[in-house]
Amino acid sequence: MEGPSKTDRADNENGHAGHDGEPSVRRILIADDDLTSRVMLKAMLSKWEFEVIDVNDGEQALSILSGNNSPDIAVLDWLMPGMHGPDVVRRIRLSEKPAVKAKYLILLTSMDAKKDITSGLESGADDYIVKPFDAEELKARVNVGLRIVALEDALTRRAVELEEALAHVKTLQGILPICMHCHRIRTDDESWEKLEKYICEHSDAQFSHGLCPTCLAKYYPEEAEEIAKEKDRK
Repeated sequence: MEGPSKTDRADNENGHAGHDGEPSVRRILIADDDLTSRVMLKAMLSKWEFEVIDVNDGEQALSILSGNNSPDIAVLDWLMPGMHGPDVVRRIRLSEKPAVKAKYLILLTSMDAKKDITSGLESGADDYIVKPFDAEELKARVNVGLRIVALEDALTRRAVELEEALAHVKTLQGILPICMHCHRIRTDDESWEKLEKYICEHSDAQFSHGLCPTCLAKYYPEEAEEIAKEKDRK
């Protein structure tokens, strides 16, 4: 029985299932030290059928997002104890794990000045929501995140599948039916190809033709005798 492919392993590690580009469970992290805001966010997102993980500071958010099987989307309050939202974003973007680095991060802020919003986006955030937030705006922005995450997942899987397909095409596998006399190879469409042509088409090998001593003596006896004499003189 074959083991899981690279694609299946990647899906399992990141909490994805199947090949339809959608997470098996819609999970989201919210980090906000304000209890009222956090409860409101959790209630709205739960109503929209999200599995919500909520924390009250940036360090907890960073720890969860950096772990395995963590949510792909997070809503981070700008000002929090220990580590502010933009600082969490910067740390996530510096991660060496591709799945962590690719998280979709939304900043939640009461600072609506253009320079503040620009600063937040420059930290690496994908989007922002200004407090007090509107429920429909929140839903729309989170749904944008879902679509982008699903698209990135689909592209990643397709790249892995193409890589595996190319590796398979360039690797000779299994039993090769070969003629015991002419040494031609029988292909999948029942035709017979020369050995060197078949190997060139199914691997990265290339041929440089020459003559072995046996064939030299058989097909070019005079030249073989001359070469032998030349060797004796040396």
